[in-house]
Amino acid sequence: MSEGISRDDLRAAVASGVLDEAQATKLMILSDQRQGFRANMIGDDEPFELFKGFAEIFVTVGLALLMSGLLGLGALFGEVAFIPLFAAGLSVLLAFYFTKKRRMSLPSIALCLSFAAGLGAALALMIIDEFIVLPTQVVLVGVAGMVGMAIYYRVFRLPFSMFVLGLFGIVAMLGVIEALFPGANSGSTELTDYFDLRRQPYLALGTLVFGVLAFIGALWFDLRDPHRVSRLSASAFWLHILAAPALVNTLVLSNYQMGGVFGTGLAIGVLVLFTLLAIIIDRRSFLTAGLIYMGLLLAAAIQGTGTEWAPVLTLLVLGNFVTALGAFWTQIRAGLLGALPNFPGKDRLPPYENGLSVSE
Repeated sequence: MSEGISRDDLRAAVASGVLDEAQATKLMILSDQRQGFRANMIGDDEPFELFKGFAEIFVTVGLALLMSGLLGLGALFGEVAFIPLFAAGLSVLLAFYFTKKRRMSLPSIALCLSFAAGLGAALALMIIDEFIVLPTQVVLVGVAGMVGMAIYYRVFRLPFSMFVLGLFGIVAMLGVIEALFPGANSGSTELTDYFDLRRQPYLALGTLVFGVLAFIGALWFDLRDPHRVSRLSASAFWLHILAAPALVNTLVLSNYQMGGVFGTGLAIGVLVLFTLLAIIIDRRSFLTAGLIYMGLLLAAAIQGTGTEWAPVLTLLVLGNFVTALGAFWTQIRAGLLGALPNFPGKDRLPPYENGLSVSE
């Protein structure tokens, strides 16, 4: 919509409560059908907003000071076990104003983290034994935390809640792995070993399953908001932030650490598949997790030629690749989806049209 109401206007209307997500999406679809999908796409087709202005930073600092003071007061006059519950309850009360009424992004994220920290600490104090930590207790903390964050999301519709829910999911996953395979979470000195299917098979398999579930959840949100004008798309963004490292680290690292031509070839193949997947679902954030491995593989290939310019050449080649991919993302995606046959959900992906670029 080059004239009249823009996508930013619709996002503002949804954020302020003038329209709900369903109404905004229907209005956008109607406009796209009348004027053409690609002609109406904007440059930031994967919107992300952490804060709207310095006022939100100022309020967040105030909330941090307030919470610290009130928690200190609770520590002086109450029991230690009461402090996390007090923090969680206070965060909810403040969220009704700053999240539900004011729609402030950064303060809402801060309050969500405060609620999650209070909830997690309270659950740990109530469930986990002081001297012996049982895997089943860790699972209970993780699952209860996920339920709490699901309720928080239901009440406040805060996309960032999905990220915190995923963190509790990681806690539950670690507990399940330890319960089924005692000692699986220990024994390695290198952090990378925990993602290697050969060196830590059970834990790496857990991260792989977690990544698949997080990706399915993100895709569920994405397919319900192909035009990315509502909270559904933002919720998917935070789940992609969790899914991408879990999947890329496990699959690429397991092959990369195998070494040799075969392992390197498999790692490159997996990165290519992830790149194609990111383009198809139109999620640059999903591809970002693979940039480190692209650099490592490229550096190894250039180093193999014996040149002393390997670090510089790696940066230049990788920089050119990422810049070109970002600059021509729309055209590449249009060509790729245009060449692919129809598959379930293709019509619910973000719009594309072969041969046309984004209108800024």
